[in-house]
Amino acid sequence: MASTPEVKVKQSVVKLLKHYGAYYFFSATHGFGRSGIPDITACLRGFFVAIECKAGKNKPTELQERELAAIKEAGGIALVINETNLHELKEVLEQFTGVSDSVENKSGNAGTDT
Repeated sequence: MASTPEVKVKQSVVKLLKHYGAYYFFSATHGFGRSGIPDITACLRGFFVAIECKAGKNKPTELQERELAAIKEAGGIALVINETNLHELKEVLEQFTGVSDSVENKSGNAGTDT
């Protein structure tokens, strides 16, 4: 699988989720699921977190925006994460766990799994 910019964002998100002990899975529609649902669904300490991963200046589609809004309306947390705002996910996860520490690699960026 090619390491596209969006794949790198997903890898960084997974690293954070694993670090904080979240249960997570990648949503797969493939004709049977619901279109527009976020890329990653997670649960941490009873909190529902949905994460749409984007690379660069890419934005969610209108359908994705509707799904994110529906999750928020239902009381869940819905985030759009890219390379520049990984700290937002980290802050949310720290809120739930009370853990505030570094999961950064030597270059200072949240990295991929090793």
